[in-house]
Amino acid sequence: MNRTHRIAQVLRKQKVDALFVTPSADLMYLIGYGGHPSERPTILAMVPGRSPVLVLPQLEAPRLQGRADVEIRSYADGEDPYESVRTVVADPSTRVNFAISDQAWAGVLLNLQELFPFASFSSASSLMRELRMVKDLDEMELLHEAGKRADQVFENVAQLRFTGLSESELSEELNGLLSDVGLARADWGPIVASGPNSASPHHITGDRQIEHGDAVVLDFGGVFEGYQADITRTLHVGPPDSDFKEVYETVLKAQQAAFDASRPGNTAANVDRAARDVIDGEGFGQYFIHRTGHGLGLDSHEEPYLVVGNGLTLEPGMTFSVEPGVYIPGRFGVRVEDTVAVYKDGPRRFNHATRELQVVH
Repeated sequence: MNRTHRIAQVLRKQKVDALFVTPSADLMYLIGYGGHPSERPTILAMVPGRSPVLVLPQLEAPRLQGRADVEIRSYADGEDPYESVRTVVADPSTRVNFAISDQAWAGVLLNLQELFPFASFSSASSLMRELRMVKDLDEMELLHEAGKRADQVFENVAQLRFTGLSESELSEELNGLLSDVGLARADWGPIVASGPNSASPHHITGDRQIEHGDAVVLDFGGVFEGYQADITRTLHVGPPDSDFKEVYETVLKAQQAAFDASRPGNTAANVDRAARDVIDGEGFGQYFIHRTGHGLGLDSHEEPYLVVGNGLTLEPGMTFSVEPGVYIPGRFGVRVEDTVAVYKDGPRRFNHATRELQVVH
C-alpha cells in the first residue's frame, strides 16, 4: 500500500476531512517531492475518497510532469492558488475538521482559515507520526548507508592534525570530507567544539584555535537520498588526564546501556533512563543536561524522542540517535552518538566508527 493510501486511512479513522501538506519532509514522504517554500504557496490537499491534489506555482509544475498518482493544478502569477484548494476540499460554509503541516507558513494557515471560516484546524504531526516514525526496509537501507558514509568521514578526519586549526577550519575540512563520500550538507552542522567549548552541547562552531590538551567534540552528518546521518565522537588532543578518561568511560558505558535498552517492547523513557542511571551512578548526573536521543529519518530531529516521560513503546523500524553526554562547565564535555535502529531481534547500530577514545595531534 502506498503512502498516500495509508494516510487516507488515517484521515478516515481520525475523522479528518482534509489534510494540507506544504513543503516539508512530510511532503517528501508522501509524494517524493519536497517542494520549495516561498511566497508562492505549494499545497498538497488530501481528502479521503479522492486522489491527492498538488497546487503549486506554474514555474515548478515541470518537476512533476508525468505523475499519475497526484493531480497537478498549477497557477500562474496573479492567479489565486487558494481557489484551486477550495474546489478540491469542501463547501466553505460547512463545519469541517482539517489538519495542516506543522511547517506551514503562518500566511498559508491564515489564508485557509479565511477561506474556510467554519473549519477547525489541528496539527498534522499526530497523523503523520504514525507513518513516519516506523521506517520501511527501503528507508532503513538509506539510513544505514548514510551512517556508513559518516563513519568513513570520521576515520578520515581522525587522521588530521588538529593542533593549530580553528574550529571553523576543522568544520570546513569535515564538510569537504562529507562531500567526498556523497553526503549532502545538513542544515544543522557540523558542530566542532574544542576545549571549554566542548561543555556546550549546541556550541556554535567559532574561531577558537584548537590546542594541545583539548577535548574536541565533533557532531556531524549529512543527507543521503533525503535521509539523515548523525554521529558524534569526542577526541582528545594529546594524552588525556584521569578526569577526562573517567568521564569518557562513563559516557561510553551509558551509551552502551541505552543501546542495549533499545529493543522492541521497551519504552523511549526507559532507554533514556538506562543511560541516565549509569551517569547518575558515577556522580555526573547534574552534567547530563539533554535527552538521550531523537528520531532520525527525512528530518534530523523527528519522533520518537528518547526522553523522560515518553511512554511510547518501541517497535521494529524505529530509528533514532543514542547520544548521552557529560558537560563540565569551563572544562570539557564528552558525547558519543550513534544512529540506532530497532529490529525484531533487538537494536542495531548504523554507525560502526570506533567508540574508543581517539588521541590526535
